[in-house]
Amino acid sequence: MLAAVSLPRQIASVGFLLLAAIAVAGTPLSAQPPSGHKVTSLEIRILSTMLADEGFGEWGFAALVEVDGRRILFDTGAHDDTVQRNLKELGLDLSDVEIVVLSHNHDDHTTGLLPLRRQFAAKSPRALSKVYGGTGIFWPRISPAGAVSDRMARVRRDYEATGGAIVDVARPTEILPGVWLTGPVPRVHPERNWSSVGKVRTAAGDVEDTVPEDMTLVFQTAQGPVYLFGCGHAGVINTLEHARKTIDPAPVKAVIGGLHLFAADDKHLAWTAGQLKAFGVQQLMGAHCTGIESVYRIRELVGLTRQTCMVGAVGASYSLAKGITAGRVAK
Repeated sequence: MLAAVSLPRQIASVGFLLLAAIAVAGTPLSAQPPSGHKVTSLEIRILSTMLADEGFGEWGFAALVEVDGRRILFDTGAHDDTVQRNLKELGLDLSDVEIVVLSHNHDDHTTGLLPLRRQFAAKSPRALSKVYGGTGIFWPRISPAGAVSDRMARVRRDYEATGGAIVDVARPTEILPGVWLTGPVPRVHPERNWSSVGKVRTAAGDVEDTVPEDMTLVFQTAQGPVYLFGCGHAGVINTLEHARKTIDPAPVKAVIGGLHLFAADDKHLAWTAGQLKAFGVQQLMGAHCTGIESVYRIRELVGLTRQTCMVGAVGASYSLAKGITAGRVAK
């Protein structure tokens, strides 16, 4: 059982406002009935992060998922061309990828969407034609000086102009057999895994921008669930706890991606590692905003090894069959 941690008043108020906004929209909050399917084949290949064994690094994240014969693009990188260049370097193509998941609104995860859609739609109209985003991803953001940004609303308009469709995810949702999106995650523990100092404009008013839409991709397997994070702004432990209650209660097989722990102090890292251990995490590949030192500290504190806990780099992969396959720089 995870230790209870008090919920700060400001996070509670944001959670209330987010739930109120969703309720106003008329979206049900309960999870859909699970299919019961277990994924048997899974590979996750990193296409954008800071380190690069092959291709080009950047402060951003993207990954290509191959699951039971289907492919998903998870996030799209920070620059217009990084994912395009790395696809070429890695000998990969997205022409047969229909589904895109955007973990949250930040430009280091969303900038590549339109260039990639336009490039591959020229080969196949269905390529990258369906985007899943958590409720709130297209809401306006307000800077501390009061400037309002509708950047993601413009992205949505331009994307839909190409014939693409947007799917709003307000609750745990099974998008393929055994493949789930958490939807927005309740902030039960005060992890505060975000850097923003601005506000977000919700249906219930302007509130602190906690990146309320942040969501994670979850794969149900016979070996336990595998989690793919973009930044983990909702908190990796909040996310695992939410998914355990709504998607899969089994011990966690693997955690992959960005966990926004690069600036975490020793106390936060120790608490996080203790909770990861309690969840039974067997493998971890921390990329993007996880932080190199944080990955090493978690490895030590959870009791993982160089084979089961590594820093993610462009070209590195995770699969059910082989575990983590890292290049030279990340071993």
